[in-house]
Amino acid sequence: MACKELGISIRTRQRWLRDASARTVNEDGRKNAVREKPAGALSEEERRRILEVANSPEYASRPPAQIVADLADKGEWLASESTIYRVLREKGHQHHRGRAKNPVRRPPASHSATAPNQVWTWDITFLKTPVRGIYYYLYMIVDIYSRCIVGWEVYEEETGECARELITRAYIRQALWRKDRPLVLHSDNGSPMKASTFRATLERLGITDSYSRPRTSDDNAYSEALFRTLKYRPEYPAFGFENLEAAREWTHQFVQWYNEIHRHSALRYVTPGQRHRGESAAILAARKVVFEEAKRKHPERWKGRSARNLDEAEVVWLNPEKDGRALETLTQEKRQVG
Repeated sequence: MACKELGISIRTRQRWLRDASARTVNEDGRKNAVREKPAGALSEEERRRILEVANSPEYASRPPAQIVADLADKGEWLASESTIYRVLREKGHQHHRGRAKNPVRRPPASHSATAPNQVWTWDITFLKTPVRGIYYYLYMIVDIYSRCIVGWEVYEEETGECARELITRAYIRQALWRKDRPLVLHSDNGSPMKASTFRATLERLGITDSYSRPRTSDDNAYSEALFRTLKYRPEYPAFGFENLEAAREWTHQFVQWYNEIHRHSALRYVTPGQRHRGESAAILAARKVVFEEAKRKHPERWKGRSARNLDEAEVVWLNPEKDGRALETLTQEKRQVG
């Protein structure tokens, strides 16, 4: 009853008794206790003086460290740098001083696709060789709507000229000149992506370029997830590729598997190739008939639930969560590998 009256628990009283020798006489240890200010605490007059000096025209654009140093040269001590920071923060006056402004974080590039060949993303990854420090470079383009790999090349160097060859071949292979809607090509900020020869090629082909924010790999999630799938394949050479031809042969086999055999979880387990060619709707409709028939035969096993959701996403977004504009998307791409 005494503990309840004091607003403490029995365990707190037991701890106080155990540590009684270390406690100050008559010290109130309760959280809501009114305590005296420390002997060295600033007075209200001193606080007002700090605000007055820090916000004066002479020091308004200078940080506390410079204020303290300048006042010391004039033979005056106001307070330490940490104290000035604390007083400014308590009064809501802690901000960037001078012409420096808070960095403005622009939202990531966000694009939507309602059909194949509307939005592509691409990137470059290293392929190891048996020699440390020597790599081959895998250039790969993926369509975000179908998750289909629409272009890839393996080179010995990382240049804008190689990137130009990649996009030109993919453009011809997909016959993009027949499309009414211009293609959006998204990438990170690597030097081949920003090379003048590559950007000139995009302009000539009528392709709209799009770039991730600096040092933000999440903005290019489709390509990053694809590279993770590639390098975690059981047959991926753990000790590197012996030569360029071996790297190209292995990548060719991977692309064939990924596009035509791999059942992608974000596509209701149809292959990217089927989705890219427009075959997935008929496949999922036939699959739904099988599930509905199984439910009709054994309704007790479904317990009133629907057979299975096999509806395809009509709109696929690049970076949908970050700008809030996506109404329907396959967002699991960033959380798990397809």
